[in-house]
Amino acid sequence: MISLAGRDIMHAWGKFVFTGVGLGLLIGVTLTMAGVYRGMVDDAKALLDNSGADLWVVQKDTLGPYAESSSLYDDVYRSILGISGVARAANITYLTMQVREAASEGGRDVRAMVVGVVAGGPGEPGQPSYLVSGRQITRGHYEAVADIATGFQLGQHIQIRRNQYTVVGLTRRMVSSGGDPMVFIPLKDAQEAQFLKDNDAIVQQRRRTAGNPAFNRPGVPDLLSQVIASQSTNSFVNAVLVQIKPGVTAEEVAEPIRRWKRLQVYTRTQMEGILVGKLIATSAKQIGMFLVILAIVSAAIVAFIIYTLTLGKIREIAVLKLIGTKNRTIAGMIMQQAVGLGVIGFVVGKVAATFWAPIFPKYVLLEPGDAIRGFFAVMVICVLASLLAIRAALKVDPAEAIGG
Repeated sequence: MISLAGRDIMHAWGKFVFTGVGLGLLIGVTLTMAGVYRGMVDDAKALLDNSGADLWVVQKDTLGPYAESSSLYDDVYRSILGISGVARAANITYLTMQVREAASEGGRDVRAMVVGVVAGGPGEPGQPSYLVSGRQITRGHYEAVADIATGFQLGQHIQIRRNQYTVVGLTRRMVSSGGDPMVFIPLKDAQEAQFLKDNDAIVQQRRRTAGNPAFNRPGVPDLLSQVIASQSTNSFVNAVLVQIKPGVTAEEVAEPIRRWKRLQVYTRTQMEGILVGKLIATSAKQIGMFLVILAIVSAAIVAFIIYTLTLGKIREIAVLKLIGTKNRTIAGMIMQQAVGLGVIGFVVGKVAATFWAPIFPKYVLLEPGDAIRGFFAVMVICVLASLLAIRAALKVDPAEAIGG
């Protein structure tokens, strides 16, 4: 039996291929949207992996330090170190902000997560796990390690709040849950950047405190001095990262901290659930809506194209019916054409998505499993979209072959 689908494709192959390319670009966008979601999840997991922590100790009744703000006194880690099963504990701060190059080096702004870490070598909680060049932070002030996605170079000077920092090391794939590259600076500097007020604000707050009637009574000058002094210091961090000893489970260490220190403690599984289930949940739903809309649009395009091509060969279908061709054979031919259009579209879409994914400003992760599921989804859409054309073809009267 002559393949009507094959003959029609060869007769108008240019139009068919052009239509397949257009459909392929739409499929490429769909695969990219799925890759954006996968990239967001991978960024969240990379954030947890790169922290080097088994437990996150944060302010009680918060989802900190990533999904909500959290504030702890910076001496809490000492008491945590004394708990059985704790191998290491280190303070850390997180602050997403604009980091700019020094004015003499261009003054370019970069959106980044500034991380305050205790100076030390690899393996310490919060420290960059590896460097592509340079060294770790060894001094207590004015040194920085930056992710290469920031575009900063070794030896370059960057501005964070009022201070300048020299980039002494470069790392890779150190990002926040939102995909912003990280810049690591000493903890004391990060505390100042996040918690310390500017000079004008401090002066104004001192005037308000000194003017408070509660401090103008006899016997409280020492209290006033303490309050004023506290306004010039910064003794808070966002979290304490804890590494546990081998052979000890996370819950065995977390439970005493919750009970005796009155703090919130999250394990790796719990923190991953917060990041994926809460922090990026809304974005995931939005991407899901886009995927549904794109699938509907793809189905509509395939249905329209196949239906149009079928109407263009009504006479040929009538001839086939006249010579005794079965309905299922005609339906199969039309379905083959729809599937062929889907195959061309998927190949073009997969190539396009692979080509433009690295250009996106945020990480796009194209997983093979998504590509396989996408291929079968495209095939199902094409089969369903061909039903309208098949219905029209089966209604053709064989007499039209003679009357035409």
